[in-house]
Amino acid sequence: MQRRDFLKMAQGAGTAAWLGLQAPAWAQGAAQRAAGAADRILVLIELKGGNDGLNTVVPHADPLYAQLRPTIGVRADEVIRLEPRWGLHPELKPLVALWEKNELAIVQGVGYPQPNLSHFRSIEIWETGSRSNEYLDDGWLTRAMKTALAGGPGYTAEGVHIGGGDLGPLLGSRAVSLGNPEAFLAQARLARPAPVRGSAALQHILRVEEDVARAADGLRGAPYPFTTEFPRGAFGNAVRAASEIVASQRGKAGVPILTLSLGSFDTHQNQPGTHANLLRQLAEGMAALRGALMEIGAWDRTLVMTFSEFGRRARQNQSNGTDHGTAAPQFVAGGAVRGGWYGRAPDLAALDAAQNLVHTVDFRQLYATVVRDWWGADPLPVVRGRFDTLGFLRT
Repeated sequence: MQRRDFLKMAQGAGTAAWLGLQAPAWAQGAAQRAAGAADRILVLIELKGGNDGLNTVVPHADPLYAQLRPTIGVRADEVIRLEPRWGLHPELKPLVALWEKNELAIVQGVGYPQPNLSHFRSIEIWETGSRSNEYLDDGWLTRAMKTALAGGPGYTAEGVHIGGGDLGPLLGSRAVSLGNPEAFLAQARLARPAPVRGSAALQHILRVEEDVARAADGLRGAPYPFTTEFPRGAFGNAVRAASEIVASQRGKAGVPILTLSLGSFDTHQNQPGTHANLLRQLAEGMAALRGALMEIGAWDRTLVMTFSEFGRRARQNQSNGTDHGTAAPQFVAGGAVRGGWYGRAPDLAALDAAQNLVHTVDFRQLYATVVRDWWGADPLPVVRGRFDTLGFLRT
């Protein structure tokens, strides 16, 4: 196969896309800082479409909850009670083991000022770490790579996105997007860099091709014989792929960031069944990820965090669902996590003018905590402001 044929196949098939492969300009004197964070892994799980936080972490003791959700609310006798006022949706039962081991943090009321209720704009705000009234060209993780991991070892790739869609928070980094990991490896074997003289555009294409081949070489290897049982379905396959990538990089720099997605959580109608199924996939996937990474001794150096473009409206709609809302809880898990409650739950008696929940934690506080407490770097260049960290990591 000729090089041009491979590039056409990669572009047309949609099974693997390689975006933004330009190497960042490393900060001077960053090698020592990056050395301590080099073997740490961040796994981000996007809950696409806007997850309903009130039916995820349920305020079962609040009478207003039942009033706002007379038919779609989770019944108090079904809630997995974590404390007298709050508990989990029953389909999140696989997360209870993490909670009991103090490896699961629940951050309540996460959002941002002047919230935007457009899927496209709000997820862009989360992915770039911008204010609601500004537009940035790079993902927050791309800035984090330059700040926290600059000068570190030569990574196979700066990040791997598993699943469809663009690179999101990795936009602008030397990252790889895998629509189908097995197809990616098979196709990448066909790409072999060769020194060619020509136009700047051609040379750029060849550099991209070389990065593709290098990333494939780093991810290639015999499947690890996990005893952990992975869930069936697309998300379970993504969790398996993430686990295989981590296993393949033992003893080398590998990949510091993995992003996965699950959805759609855009439950405008007939929410209960759809939402329950998605939460079950999330919980089973996170539990399987923990089991697999425990097998290879990587759980203590892995941080898992969820995010979603927004939550849902407090009051159910007339279609047995919920419309676009604002604040919602996020999960953080890992062997280095200090489990428990963080932030403050929104007050159901103090909704905003649009009858939405008022956020109590800025999402950039999550990012600042990751940059400072996980990677040991200054979060200011990443979140572009001063944001209090949340303390959910053992430092």
